Amino acid sequence: MEVKRNVLLNPGPATTTDTVKFAQVVADICPREQEFGDVMEFVSKELTNFVGNNEEYTTVLFGGSGTAAVEAMLSSVVGEDTVVIINNGAYGKRMCEIAEAYGLKFIEFKSSTVDAIDYEKLEGVIKNSPDKISHLAVIHHETTTGLLNDVARLGQLCKKHNIDLIVDAMSSYAGIPIDMKKMNITYLASSSNKCIQGMAGVSFVIANLEALLKTKELKPRNVYLNLFKQYEYFIKNYQMRFTPPVQILYALKQAIVEAKEETIEKRHERYVRSCDTLLAGLDRLGLVHLVKEENHSKLITSIIEPKVEGYSFDAMHDYLYERGFTIYPGKVSDADTFRIANIGQIDYKDMEGFLAALEAYLKTINYI
Repeated sequence: MEVKRNVLLNPGPATTTDTVKFAQVVADICPREQEFGDVMEFVSKELTNFVGNNEEYTTVLFGGSGTAAVEAMLSSVVGEDTVVIINNGAYGKRMCEIAEAYGLKFIEFKSSTVDAIDYEKLEGVIKNSPDKISHLAVIHHETTTGLLNDVARLGQLCKKHNIDLIVDAMSSYAGIPIDMKKMNITYLASSSNKCIQGMAGVSFVIANLEALLKTKELKPRNVYLNLFKQYEYFIKNYQMRFTPPVQILYALKQAIVEAKEETIEKRHERYVRSCDTLLAGLDRLGLVHLVKEENHSKLITSIIEPKVEGYSFDAMHDYLYERGFTIYPGKVSDADTFRIANIGQIDYKDMEGFLAALEAYLKTINYI
């Protein structure tokens, strides 16, 4: 069977291989059977192996989008002390919204959506806080613009001040090499449908085991998203407490196999080549992107919309969609942008095809 291939240039769910798609076609199985427990054990341990080791770290799986994992982290590991949340985009803002909803003590550290964090200013906030700060939370790759935050530097700052680092690595995990121990990351969240190149429906938290075990003493704020209780139940028999998305986990297992075959380093190189192709094409077409080279993730690019009569994002989207390319609107409030991602099972040749289609559209509105 042949499946129509769409080139998804939105920031997830990403384009997948047919082998990942077909991995979902399995015999019906009760998720309480040991056979399926073996699948979840494989998934949990191998997800950990991409960023750490299974002696010091563990992966806790949830059914749900990436936001479920972020909410699980914040609501489950922050106690009565204060968490500093770096807000330099829509997803940092979402962390603040989660913290507020749960009544957490938090300090919102606002930063530019396109420029690097002011680390001296951030350290000043930590030093001068009247309340004890226990955690620092940040988005690794802020997909609002494609800004990449320096998590390793933040990890050293946290080490200096004895703070646990919480990282939303939704669209960087498996796309950029990450070493949780070297970067001093205590908790990291991601999902099945981004750079790991699986299907949407599973999110996960990779936690430092020693830190996670200490959260047992915290009063639970929730049921479904309680990180420690989900971990505690899982390690007994490799089952989730609540019904898992069975077929999605089979697809994730296959995606993991393929990621191991490619290696995260080679996948990152593939992504970077696609991005470099995109950036060269944008320059040729006279389009400008927001984030400078030194802060650019090379995974997602936020592009300023053409300033010409007749331009419409919806019209451009539809023109490209009809030709097999899916693009995404921008999220920056003070600039009219659209976003192009180069994650998933695509390469520079797909990007060349997209640029040819984009050039054809721009000619229809007399931009070039």
